[in-house]
Amino acid sequence: MVWATVISPLDPGFRRPSFGFVRLAILLGVFAAMVARPASPAEDDHFGIPQVKFINEQISSHWADSGLKPSEAAADGEWCRRVYLDVIGRIPSIDELREYVADSSPAKRPDLVNRLLGDEFIDDYARNWTDVWSTVLIGRDVGNAMVSRPGMRQYLRRSFSKNIPYDRLMEELVTATGVNANRKDVDGFNGAANFLSGKLEENGVQATAKTAQIFLGLQVQCTQCHNHPFNKGKQNQFWELNAFFRQSRSLRRFGGTRDLQWIELVDEDFPGEGGNAEEAELYYEIRNGLMKVAYPVFVDGTEISRIGYLPRALPDGNAIGVNRRRELAALIKASPLMPKAIVNRMWGHFLGYAFTRPIDDLGEHNPPSHPELLDGLAERFQQQSFDLKELIRWIVLSRPYALSSKATKGNHRDDPALGEKPKFTHFYLRQMRAEELYESLLTATEADQSRGGEEAAKKKDQWLSQFITTFGTDEGDDATVFNGSIPQVLMMFNGDLIRQATNTGKGGFLDRVASGNAKNSGKITTLYQAALARNPTAKEVAAANEMLVARKGDAIGALQDIWWAVLNSNEFIINH
Repeated sequence: MVWATVISPLDPGFRRPSFGFVRLAILLGVFAAMVARPASPAEDDHFGIPQVKFINEQISSHWADSGLKPSEAAADGEWCRRVYLDVIGRIPSIDELREYVADSSPAKRPDLVNRLLGDEFIDDYARNWTDVWSTVLIGRDVGNAMVSRPGMRQYLRRSFSKNIPYDRLMEELVTATGVNANRKDVDGFNGAANFLSGKLEENGVQATAKTAQIFLGLQVQCTQCHNHPFNKGKQNQFWELNAFFRQSRSLRRFGGTRDLQWIELVDEDFPGEGGNAEEAELYYEIRNGLMKVAYPVFVDGTEISRIGYLPRALPDGNAIGVNRRRELAALIKASPLMPKAIVNRMWGHFLGYAFTRPIDDLGEHNPPSHPELLDGLAERFQQQSFDLKELIRWIVLSRPYALSSKATKGNHRDDPALGEKPKFTHFYLRQMRAEELYESLLTATEADQSRGGEEAAKKKDQWLSQFITTFGTDEGDDATVFNGSIPQVLMMFNGDLIRQATNTGKGGFLDRVASGNAKNSGKITTLYQAALARNPTAKEVAAANEMLVARKGDAIGALQDIWWAVLNSNEFIINH
């Protein structure tokens, strides 16, 4: 009776669960075996895609070298739920799940991936990756007035809807100028400007650090003040990279009011801190108090012109000047670090762990778990014109992605949570992102299907602001651990979205299930399939039937209790 005794005193509106209800809820906290038939990909099954074959061979080689055996293939429902979550940011609807499980085609997996990456799901796909990249680029801090979240989302939605190549996405973000908010009274809107609009204070220190982390996989922030004690990062390299941002400014615009209305990101001549634009230098202080000079030099040692003037034509017909951020984007694009950084990030998104920890640290001091695989995938991704959808296809059709999340005696030592490098012998359990949880609750309960546009995004933001504050991340980024604190539990148990999800009103999801022609066991199965993408076990059916009997004919009341327990189970909130 832990939930009732702990939670009830803190929330007078909390309904004390019955003994049978608690028994069911506790039962749901333990993973049950998947009862759908296994997806059973053959060991050498790569669907005729050479990049998938390459992944499988590299991973299998590491298993053999480590003396580990992979888990069995995931069940159909398990894999289907997983790929919906990872590709489009929500679990499958019950109809989508049943359609996939009933499909007997040997090409059902690539067929589903093609659909998820195609026009049929383009809105879901763009929404999901807009959520992912908004967090990467600007975090979740909704209180930063220097950033327009709607403007950032609008740019990203357009980019992912069109599937623009990743190198172009990087270039547009790194070189963006213009107004960061889409306003009817102002021309020059460019949502991509939001990546840097809030990072150019203090001479662009944050712009330097985040650009290196996200697009090069380099942790340079520590070298702002001193040489890195554990790797080859030098203080001069930070400031030489910082010099690329010295022609850029974020201009605050108030629009006739006292409150900041928007930011205009502009490029302008940089005269240098010594006042000589022909040699536009900057100065930084080393630890002994001496001042050093820096000019724009890329991380691989490539130097560009030191001139601080933007490009312009001279009266004699010659031209002078350089746009430092454009030069930086070209150098990033040409760097072998860029494709490796995005491959590492995408692998981590789909497999739970990247090849390095942290995900944005590809320095020589931090060797990846699978260097040949990382290098090979990066090379192939570049050859594929930086097509993100192709990279996604390769990863989700690979053998490691298709494995069960249940560890075995042959691979239980493969546990990255204990600090070991991942071997990917089974699918690593991980908590849903907050956005995935929101969208999955809407899908499972059919509570609200109006997900397009900024109004739907604002509604989600309102819910996320409570949920993310509850998770308490310092930098507004992803929270990865649900630690079961009282505020978190209350948020899930009694939040508005859960109350809406378990509403028994006429025509709602529960009402339709309760009033259907199926037997009680069939109704219980519907709830499990809708939320967990599997059938209930015999023990779960028996516990649910006890509740139906205890309710003395109140079928919808009993189903409401069962549904509430399913949605609040560990299994629902975890991507497995």
